[in-house]
Amino acid sequence: MSIRSRAVLLTAVAAVAALTLSACGKGGISGGGGDTNFVTGKNGIDTVSAGKRATVPDLSGKTIGGKALDVADYKGKVVVLNVWGSWCGPCREEAGYFAKVSKEYQGKGVQFVGINTRDTSTTPAVNFEKEHGVEYPSLYDPTGKLMLRFKKGTLNPQLIPSTLVIDRHGKVAARALEALDDTTLLKMIKPVLAEK
Repeated sequence: MSIRSRAVLLTAVAAVAALTLSACGKGGISGGGGDTNFVTGKNGIDTVSAGKRATVPDLSGKTIGGKALDVADYKGKVVVLNVWGSWCGPCREEAGYFAKVSKEYQGKGVQFVGINTRDTSTTPAVNFEKEHGVEYPSLYDPTGKLMLRFKKGTLNPQLIPSTLVIDRHGKVAARALEALDDTTLLKMIKPVLAEK
């Protein structure tokens, strides 16, 4: 095995190990330390005021269906970004709510995007989406590299599932680190959608 192959393998193993430590949890704490500019509400939703939000990193790649997708293409819309895995119990709990709300808000300036992680192939992910009626696209990120692009001290996805709401300017406005029902999901979306 070449040195480069070993380096790539070690990087992938480190990413998987980091995700394993944060995988499939319910709730969590806000990370980052220092002045992070975000406030955790009593409902477990972290928010940042409009002037202090961090720009979402590059989130592009292939979907579980094999198509190219770049979250930046949705600038001008509110984006609901849900990190999930087919193996994750809380992800199964929330999937139907996400499918329902995504259909209700289709054409209203909101775009749902999933990031499927830690599934070793796309087959279980595709089956998960069919089973739960999920029709919006999901990036396929088996090693968690997309999650690792978020800067520490920002509203980053730290657990699976994690949900982020990205404002129309491509900045992270809200985050939840637990499975959500439709009521809580709408509490995250509506204030960002109401912003001018």
